[in-house]
Amino acid sequence: MSKLLLDRLKAQFGDSVLETSSFRGDDVAVLDPKVWRAAATFLRDDPRCACDYFVDLSVVDFPDLDESTGRFEVYLIVHSVAKKHRVRLKARLKEASADLDSVSSVYGGADWAEREAFDMFGVRFNGHPDLRRILMYEEFSGYPLRKDYPANKAQPLIEYREGTHDKLGPFLEDEGMPFDRSPVDPKNFSH
Repeated sequence: MSKLLLDRLKAQFGDSVLETSSFRGDDVAVLDPKVWRAAATFLRDDPRCACDYFVDLSVVDFPDLDESTGRFEVYLIVHSVAKKHRVRLKARLKEASADLDSVSSVYGGADWAEREAFDMFGVRFNGHPDLRRILMYEEFSGYPLRKDYPANKAQPLIEYREGTHDKLGPFLEDEGMPFDRSPVDPKNFSH
């Protein structure tokens, strides 16, 4: 699209924007992790950026990279509905300090995406309101989408929790879907 967002980020955050690239409308800014939340807030609140739509947040694991580069690359994609531009922010994290400020207070849609990134890769999001596993059960050991996770690893078998015997999976009381879901009554269905 345009490099407006990259230019705005560089003007606002200076040397904290470590790299930028733009290829076929895909604008990318690699940030110092210290400015992660501030950059997301800036992109949402600056009227020239107006990135009001959360698209995606996830993690890529590069286990063979030098630890000084950082093993994990967290990315956030945001879009401006009004201005029709988007940008991808990236932050590189070392395995020993795989934590980043949460952007769930900036973009509500990031809440579950951050929980998934935590559950699958072990990246912790500081300030997240409910950072707990979302796909795996509590007793699950390790992070299954890390590239060094053993494919044949056996997980502990656990008993069903009290109050969840009528639900799928080993969930907590406020999670899971009951087995006896009733079909929707067509009389109560409105178009």
